[in-house]
Amino acid sequence: ALIDGGIAAGSWVWGTVAQNHSLTLALEGSAGALLLVAAAGAVFPLRERRESEPDPLEEFNAPAVALNLKPRSGPIVVKVEYIIAERNVAAFLNLMRQRRHVHSRVGARHWTLQRNLQKPMQWTETFRTPTWTDYLRLNHRLTETDKELDEKILLLHTGEHAPQITLLIERPTSSACKAEQSVHLHPRH
Repeated sequence: ALIDGGIAAGSWVWGTVAQNHSLTLALEGSAGALLLVAAAGAVFPLRERRESEPDPLEEFNAPAVALNLKPRSGPIVVKVEYIIAERNVAAFLNLMRQRRHVHSRVGARHWTLQRNLQKPMQWTETFRTPTWTDYLRLNHRLTETDKELDEKILLLHTGEHAPQITLLIERPTSSACKAEQSVHLHPRH
């Protein structure tokens, strides 16, 4: 949008200069402005974001699932259950705010964090991806910095085992089913 706006504004400015003064002045002025912008880009370069570069050394292994999923199967719901001691809740919430940003950046949707009302030490992180392929891509997009954040969260987890990860697939219950999803009923005689 910023580039399109700049092009539109430049067209208007240099068109007005050409109409009110001369075409030569408009062309020389736009060339001068272009050189100024190029010089500003050399003096004030955009900073590189090295922490966003994925670490090619570590591969993500797709989890084993009991259903025959196709690449377009979905939506996929991911639930991660943590056990967090009361003394660590503030630190956990701070790290989970960062984790929400990370998951949003790599393609997760509808990220939420829930606290169990009956077992207050139990927290559940939930997010969705549109398809199974999107879930796999999400995990391949995680960076070394993202993995360090995961390790910080794991340090706060006080459960006997690692956080429980559950993968689910949403299924509609509406009456509009595809032919391969429909159920054929045979009347009794």
